[in-house]
Amino acid sequence: MSHEAYYETFMWNERTFIATGVVDFFNKRIRVDSYRGNVEAIIKKVEENALHHNIEKIIIKARNEHMATFLAKAYTVEAVIDGYFSGSTMFFMTKYRKIERRNSVYWLEGDVILEEMKEKVTTLPQLSNDYHIRVATEKDVVSLAELFKEVFQIYPTPLYDSSYIEEEMTDTLFYVAEHKGKIVSVASAEMNRIDCNAELTNCATINSHRKAGLMKILLNKLEEELRQRHIYCAYTIARSLSFGMNCAFYQLGYTYTGRLTNNCYIYDKLEDMNVWVKNISNE
Repeated sequence: MSHEAYYETFMWNERTFIATGVVDFFNKRIRVDSYRGNVEAIIKKVEENALHHNIEKIIIKARNEHMATFLAKAYTVEAVIDGYFSGSTMFFMTKYRKIERRNSVYWLEGDVILEEMKEKVTTLPQLSNDYHIRVATEKDVVSLAELFKEVFQIYPTPLYDSSYIEEEMTDTLFYVAEHKGKIVSVASAEMNRIDCNAELTNCATINSHRKAGLMKILLNKLEEELRQRHIYCAYTIARSLSFGMNCAFYQLGYTYTGRLTNNCYIYDKLEDMNVWVKNISNE
């Protein structure tokens, strides 16, 4: 599947507003990542495009001062990220165009996972001598694509495509764990240099290496890199049904700040995604 079949980016430059974002065909959603100007005009434009593209879910990364306007237009808050906008809070405002997309089958199961993970030990594991941690380069893109294919039946972005991964490396830092010369675990930080935040994402470990604690080590390395670059707002959007991933972020000191209902197709189905946030300047 080509990149274009997954999504297309947009920049609306109108007389009363400007906005950028993504029409995500694969996940049947539209997302506004940044905007400025007349909020009601932006909402009208988004909803027109949602209708045109048969979109099921609208997501807008909103600022606090515009909350009342979005609520008046029947949008709801699903999650928040403190510090997202260069220190100011961002609110995930959402609206659904199909009742099936609005209602989650797995919501209670996700709640159980959030409670059970709190009982786990919170120490950072020691790296075994069998593993080597390093920054990934363009030479690794084929190996990374193969790893993602092995771990995920479905992924919301075209990470099975090595050329896409290479493009992502412009603003995304990948850390990998190697075992006997083979990449067995990966995590990345997608950096937003304008708003000074980073999404920790693309986390995957081959099943036979999941008990080695590699993911927490990789995430810790990424945090160190972000601090060096003066990016202090770190967040992730993790599968609500993944005990391991939610536990990893909880143990690293991230705060759960909400859940995005039926947000994307990942692993093997449409899933809810938990939002975890951390101010890494505190360490």
